[in-house]
Amino acid sequence: MTKLDQILRQWKDDPQFMRGVTRWEVVPAREGTFSQFPDFLDPQLAFALKNRGIDLLYSHQARAIESINSGNNVVVVTPTASGKTLCYNLPVVSSMIKDPSSRALYLFPTKALSQDQVAELRDLTAGLSVSLNCHTYDGDTEPGLRQGIRRSGHIVVTNPDMLHSAILPHHTKWVQLFQNLKYIVIDEMHQYRGVFGSHVANVVRRLKRICAFYGASPRFILCSATIANPGELAGLLIEEPVEVINENGAPQAEKHFILYNPPLVDPELGLRRSSLLEARQLASNLIREDIQTIVFTRSRLGVEVLLTYLRQNIRTRPGEDSSIRGYRGGYLPRERRAIEEGLRNGTIKGVVSTNALELGIDIGALDAAVMTGYPGSIASTWQQAGRSGRRSGTSLAMLVANSEPLNQYIVANPDYFFGRTPERALADPDNLIILTNHVRCAAFELPFERGERFGRAKIDEILAFLEEENVLYSSDGRYHWMEDTYPAEEISLRSATMENVVIIDITEPRPRVIGEVDRFSAPMLVHEEAIYMHGGLQYQVEKLDFEEKKAFVRRVDVNYFTDANLSVDLKTLDTFEEESGPVNRCWGDVRINALVSMFKKIRFNTHENLGAGPVDLPETEMHTSAFWLSFAPGSLGGMPPSAVQAGLIGLANLAPQVASLFLMGDPRDLRAVSQVRAPFTELPTLYLYDNFPGGVGYSAEIFRIYRDIFKAARKVIVDCRCIDGCPSCIGPSYTGAEPAKKPALQLLEVILK
Repeated sequence: MTKLDQILRQWKDDPQFMRGVTRWEVVPAREGTFSQFPDFLDPQLAFALKNRGIDLLYSHQARAIESINSGNNVVVVTPTASGKTLCYNLPVVSSMIKDPSSRALYLFPTKALSQDQVAELRDLTAGLSVSLNCHTYDGDTEPGLRQGIRRSGHIVVTNPDMLHSAILPHHTKWVQLFQNLKYIVIDEMHQYRGVFGSHVANVVRRLKRICAFYGASPRFILCSATIANPGELAGLLIEEPVEVINENGAPQAEKHFILYNPPLVDPELGLRRSSLLEARQLASNLIREDIQTIVFTRSRLGVEVLLTYLRQNIRTRPGEDSSIRGYRGGYLPRERRAIEEGLRNGTIKGVVSTNALELGIDIGALDAAVMTGYPGSIASTWQQAGRSGRRSGTSLAMLVANSEPLNQYIVANPDYFFGRTPERALADPDNLIILTNHVRCAAFELPFERGERFGRAKIDEILAFLEEENVLYSSDGRYHWMEDTYPAEEISLRSATMENVVIIDITEPRPRVIGEVDRFSAPMLVHEEAIYMHGGLQYQVEKLDFEEKKAFVRRVDVNYFTDANLSVDLKTLDTFEEESGPVNRCWGDVRINALVSMFKKIRFNTHENLGAGPVDLPETEMHTSAFWLSFAPGSLGGMPPSAVQAGLIGLANLAPQVASLFLMGDPRDLRAVSQVRAPFTELPTLYLYDNFPGGVGYSAEIFRIYRDIFKAARKVIVDCRCIDGCPSCIGPSYTGAEPAKKPALQLLEVILK
């Protein structure tokens, strides 16, 4: 019996622990289904695979390779650690053995994945008769290597950001690649949703346009975690027919999957013990027994707080390494590489990570994965759970719920999680702001012909607009770039703004850069007096220079962290679709004005509020799309205005959380605003808006499936045991305020009539 088996038995015999377990699912071990190497696979590759102990292919690998060999675009949809890498490496390398002039481009959503993939490729191709050059080309690539990669790289491994800003605009330096490009690999396709996916689809349009210019017509190989609409999303990204391969042939060891709800601290108020504190205790028990464990949290702040807690729990002798690390965006590349290597070789026993380690980076065979809070989608939850159990033998995946309504819905309805198909991934490549930005980039790369389409998008009006703005000029039926600026530099694929704010430590006489945050998040995370956490250390922000994009911080040792408040004003600009009745349902364009006005100091461990302070930063403005419901006077059955207002506030807390269940979005991708008498409708109105400029399709989807969302919202409130409202349903009730739970239920009954 392994140490993990012993701990699982102890937990099962512990009545206090089992009171918090809402489902203990044992996913049984499963035999794999195998196929012989296909006849067309080069014998050298077959020999290389056998040297690595691979004598047969999984059935999905063989099917994918045969389909690619037949000339099809393919999307492979199987779980973590099912060998998707070979589905594209084998056909790509095999074609290069036959024709060493052919080229391939690999796209991964993160730099860490790119580094990992090159190591895998070099291992596979080490003994071949043909010398294949496999290189990463990203922001960390040394300038001296770049020219050689452009000239002679057989397989160029990069990320969409680098392709967008450094490769496509300079395609004349990449003639060898684009003239001979046979394959384009897009891994972790499910990551390309929402605003990021909308951008990437347009980058692919630009890529295909340049390939066509050089006479190339590459095939696409896409890989994804399990989602409900892989064929639809793949077709959206590449705008070509694609074959879906989703039958997993990989074997699977036994996995214990536990849904755990922390105990109630105050049943009347619905307050539960913090998920961070509960995860701290559970992960500490595992790490103390040398069970290699990964702990996922939803935020950078969560990583640093939990890392601090775990190091406090697992004390070591002075000078001894705790063998616990944090891993998140903002860490420098060398820190991340060292952590990945430590996980592979076993010197690191525990790691606390954001979803940065959810993806397919090789971090070896972990025994346990603890998720602090629901990751936001069923697909992401299974991806994180798949980080444990790569070896044979028992593994553990555990979801520790927090008090948010979304989490409480999942643990209270385990059949929804274990029985439901993962969500649909949404993106909107034709979002006007995103599309216009990429038409600018494409015009810089190559002139547009009058009447030319950009992918499937008609862009005549956009080209005419850019000509009016003196960005383009037309001559002989062609549009040419005429600005001095370089458009791709101004456009970020991952956020509404391009610029990141650099964080500079000024504790020592020589300042040093320790991290960065995106410009949109900076007012929330690095306002003056904020506590910024990095590597388990605390820094107080001395100054935020918003114009220069720099935050200056100094090391401190305090017993609290900070959290900022955001206030929002919303105005309706246009209605796209409307359905009238007792409840009017619409979606359209809105303008959002947001201001970070104050921050709170929250004590470590107890999470009590230690005080607040003001934030003096400028207001930000955003145009986006929204869904809204407005209640006709006769529909409310005489509810007093104070009750209507309380109910709307409760639904504004709950609705974005529940909607994200159905949209495969992060709850932060949607925001809600309630207005007891909205200026636009002159009625009590609830708005749910896409938290991205221009919107990415969430609002239109909510308009279509609103009944499913509000039925689930009603179930959250009915199932919650609090009296007047709590963080697990509509938000906490406050002394002197109108109780919101009953009015929120009344409004839901009106919506669902």
